[in-house]
Amino acid sequence: MFASELRVCDSCGHHSPLTAQEWIDHLADPDTFREVGKRLFSTDPLDFSVSGPYRERLREAERRTGMAEAALAGEARLDGRPIVLVSLEFDFLGGTMGSVVGEKVARAFEVATRRRLPVVSVIASGGARIQEGMLALMQMAKTATAVAEHQETGLPYISVLTNPSFGGTFASFGSLGDILIGEPGAQIGFVGARVIEGTIAEKMPKAQRRAEVVLERGMIDMIIERSLLRNRLAVLVSQMTADASAAWPQVQLSPTPKSTRTPAEVIELARTPTRPRADAYIDRVFQAFSQLHGDRCYGDDPAILGGIASLQGHPVVLIAQWGQMMPMPEGYRKAKRLMRLAKKFGLPVVTLVDTRGAFPGLEAEQRGIALTIGECLGQLAQLPVPVVNVVIGEGGSGGALALGLADVILMQENAIYSVIAPEGAAAILLHDATRSEEILPALKLRAHDLLELGVIDDIVPEPPGGAHRDPDAAARQVMERVVHHLAALSAIKPRKLLQRRAERYRSIGRFERGIVHRARDIVARIGRGQ
Repeated sequence: MFASELRVCDSCGHHSPLTAQEWIDHLADPDTFREVGKRLFSTDPLDFSVSGPYRERLREAERRTGMAEAALAGEARLDGRPIVLVSLEFDFLGGTMGSVVGEKVARAFEVATRRRLPVVSVIASGGARIQEGMLALMQMAKTATAVAEHQETGLPYISVLTNPSFGGTFASFGSLGDILIGEPGAQIGFVGARVIEGTIAEKMPKAQRRAEVVLERGMIDMIIERSLLRNRLAVLVSQMTADASAAWPQVQLSPTPKSTRTPAEVIELARTPTRPRADAYIDRVFQAFSQLHGDRCYGDDPAILGGIASLQGHPVVLIAQWGQMMPMPEGYRKAKRLMRLAKKFGLPVVTLVDTRGAFPGLEAEQRGIALTIGECLGQLAQLPVPVVNVVIGEGGSGGALALGLADVILMQENAIYSVIAPEGAAAILLHDATRSEEILPALKLRAHDLLELGVIDDIVPEPPGGAHRDPDAAARQVMERVVHHLAALSAIKPRKLLQRRAERYRSIGRFERGIVHRARDIVARIGRGQ
């Protein structure tokens, strides 16, 4: 019974190890796995005999596991789609990577590159194999090179990190996946506890290496239970290998709404606590959303969420600001990483803006908030895929614009978009943040004002009384506008798309040439009797 449940405890949820072959059997469609590098066997290049002759340890591992080495790799099918699978066997010398494991992994990626196939790897390893010395360490470079060549072709690679995933194996091909998935409770890290203690006399608590903590620190994308993993992998592979030329459905748009509310009334609706936020639109507009976490550098900022989702049958990269929270630099780094995924796989990008601005505190400054905002803008400017932005609540300053550079900018009828929050503008200009209502009309922050100024392209109607009165209807209006504009943009070739995007922003702004400005000044002076 335990084996039939994929070695997951019913009562406590503990994930006991699967063998490399069991992983192949679990993930691959039946009778589809064809091994690569089957006839490779390790030698003893260093004549290593510390703690026992290396050759004897190899033979004993072969007898115990029934495998010739610690890796199985080959072509297979996952839910009918051809892929390359790599699986490591921890019971074979700790799943360590020596010359044969490195060669098998490299050959697997080379096959995937040549045949244009996605790769899924399952890591269970303690690192590089000591008994092969620097030859083992250099397998990190060999496998990383093979992965880089595969990535250059725009093919997906998903790395599954089981217990344990450590050392040179994780720090080479294991960490280079487009998406990193951890198993619940898996130990994930670079250096093992005994090495840390022996090297710097520091004790490393096991709890700090658990996948759940690694997720919080932004180093992996998600944690998936074993029983759900096969389906999640199939969905992700399908989304990352979709046909970008497939036609979008036609939608019937509601008329652009007329302006009836004052700026004060609009800002009240934009900030109402019950207004639908990003989660409401993700649930109602998109399907098969796979949320990807972390910046792979510092942390996972909940103020920006994103991932890959389906929109009317088309995969898109979705990046959203979360419920008026103020993003930190790691949030924008996460957004930038998702933009790179969109570029690699040719997926349209949909961004949802809803924030009063980026977090303005010292810790954000120390971690590079201005740099990360600028980097997001630069990344969006050069994305060779359609980008549609929707302001769904409050768009405040550069913190909002970091996700707002797009081919088409939409605003909900009762959203606002401003150079600075009204309170901040009042604090600067009137020296009193409480006088913000006095400055509202001058800021021109309503959707209708910005449509007239040419800053946005379209207004998304809301239900009578505001989006919070009928979130389902509000979501339908957002979906229809986004699909309509993505359908039009998808017909434009990437080079032309980039050119149009650059021209759009180049044309924004109001100014006068010197001679006209001087003439207006003279007329004004005459009118004042000067």
